[in-house]
Amino acid sequence: MTEERKNSGEPFENERSTEKIVSSENMFSEKPTLEDIRSLQEEFSAERNWNQYHTPRNILLALVGEVGELSEIFQWKGEVKVGLPEFTEEEKKHVGQEMSDVLIYLVRLADRCKIDLPAAVLQKFEQNRQKYPAKKVYGKSDKYTAYE
Repeated sequence: MTEERKNSGEPFENERSTEKIVSSENMFSEKPTLEDIRSLQEEFSAERNWNQYHTPRNILLALVGEVGELSEIFQWKGEVKVGLPEFTEEEKKHVGQEMSDVLIYLVRLADRCKIDLPAAVLQKFEQNRQKYPAKKVYGKSDKYTAYE
């Protein structure tokens, strides 16, 4: 981030309105990328001198706490349908905020552990393709050991 942007108070060049975070489409925005998120979090932490506290352990514990906050929204709701049709707009916004916290901490954890998260995701998909061949597992939910 440039010094000019830091001091301007202007939003990230590709930020979308925070008003509309619920999408009727089955796709995400192109921006911000995981690298954008990593960079924004690094800048945010550096501006506050928080890097000293951002050890992998501390970030992991914060991540677990945020997953708990996200889970709390769904607690006692029973089975929830795709798209959250029974949720109010305010509840959907809250879900998006908590998901954002989880993602930010996950990206921060990867950064502090020096893990290339997008590369790790691609490796994991390939590993899962091997563990769960579509022809063997189609329509089933058993653990991978059941298919060996």
